[in-house]
Amino acid sequence: MGILTQFQNDPAGTLILLLYRAPAILIALTLHELAHGYVALKCGDPTAQMLGRLTFNPLKHLDPVGTVFMFLFGFGWARPVPVNPRNYKRFRRDDILVSLAGVAMNLLLFLTATLLSAAILRLAFVPEMWQQGELVNYHDFLRFDGWNFYSVLSGENALYRNYTDVWIVTMRESAGVLPALTDYMKAPWILYLLRFLTFFVQINLSLAIFNLLPIPPLDGYHVVNDIFLRGKLHIPAKAINLAMMVLLFLFMFTNIFSKAISKAVYFVQGGVVNGLLAIFGLR
Repeated sequence: MGILTQFQNDPAGTLILLLYRAPAILIALTLHELAHGYVALKCGDPTAQMLGRLTFNPLKHLDPVGTVFMFLFGFGWARPVPVNPRNYKRFRRDDILVSLAGVAMNLLLFLTATLLSAAILRLAFVPEMWQQGELVNYHDFLRFDGWNFYSVLSGENALYRNYTDVWIVTMRESAGVLPALTDYMKAPWILYLLRFLTFFVQINLSLAIFNLLPIPPLDGYHVVNDIFLRGKLHIPAKAINLAMMVLLFLFMFTNIFSKAISKAVYFVQGGVVNGLLAIFGLR
């Protein structure tokens, strides 16, 4: 319940944080489910379309518990788009395509937002910015484990130039001793855009990896069932509900899944950032 602790310690700052997280979560969850429904339609199943789920209206897609989990833990789910597999043209192929559509959408949004963040970093700062120190580079601004990434995400607005700065701020618990990011920005409002994009990148990658877990009713379960079990595993609705209750318990009272997912998210994001920067010749 980290966000509840943050709210107790800093109500105003937490409310501002939620103003960034809310649209990022709504967009990520809505497009995730919309992708499922659209691909199902292309595979021959019009169920989602007939029930009004092929819409950009987030209220049609949000699951109350899954949305709360997205805010509290950074991992969650939307209300599954209804499909009728009997309408598929080729059952196993189409079930895999429909199951992976939401994950693919979130990965596409993650990549797009990462590239946009890199482009903004290149254009937003004055040239002198990139001579400030060893931590003032694209890697540190884009990777989840970067100090300047954290500075943008938290709204700290502090420029970490080297590990001495990190030590000073850690010891003094204050960023006031550091220069501000906006001191080097061509326009201060760009910081708000960068902060939204950092949330958007995190949420989409977390949502994609979480939904790949082979646990019913998540997308990863359908993929594993279709590829390795040839679609022969049929789990009753009561058992699926029980699996979700166990999953909720593990997330709320242990850190088993949250730690594993966090490590996977950091590993994937770090590799993607390194690859993109190498492709575009950025340091």
